[in-house]
Amino acid sequence: MDLSLEQGKYLVKLARKSIEYYFKHNELMPKPEGYPEILNEKRGVFVTLNNCPDGSLRGCIGYPLAYEPLINGVISSAVSAAFGDPRFKPLSTFEFDNVVVEITVLSPMISLDSSKNYAEQIKVGRDGLYVVCGAYSGLLLPQVPVEWGWNEEEFLANVCQKAGLPYTCYKEKACVFYRFTGQIFEEVKPYGDIVEKKI
Repeated sequence: MDLSLEQGKYLVKLARKSIEYYFKHNELMPKPEGYPEILNEKRGVFVTLNNCPDGSLRGCIGYPLAYEPLINGVISSAVSAAFGDPRFKPLSTFEFDNVVVEITVLSPMISLDSSKNYAEQIKVGRDGLYVVCGAYSGLLLPQVPVEWGWNEEEFLANVCQKAGLPYTCYKEKACVFYRFTGQIFEEVKPYGDIVEKKI
């Protein structure tokens, strides 16, 4: 079920408040009272922090699968994106004032048919990709191939690489690939207006 813009705005503000709370208390923020009932749905979700104004990545963590209610996932993912992304140092308070918060709420995963060409089953600008291969897994959100200008083959190769696998893993048929869509909400500027992002 798609979220309304107001519900998306709520989640983006919740993510920012969760990071602020962690700065002050060094623990996860409890769920606020009176939040929209739809946020109790179990959904995959990612929180992305981008530097402003250049748009470079500052942190991105989330849950590919619907393990827990959306509201819990946003709170924990926001804190992990700010302080637990192994690609970056923990966020500073100065940096926090200069990042924009983006939320991607994931649809259920749809497995690709391994007997058919994977590139023909996905569409850049619509789909995200998730690959699982033994102990390895990797995910790229729908906006990533658009931002990098990849075609479908390049998208598949790069999700293999994200999982720590050879770029050609999608040709071997040993891994399981999934596609999904995402509803994206983001701040226009730090602490600014929040919009639904179309890719």
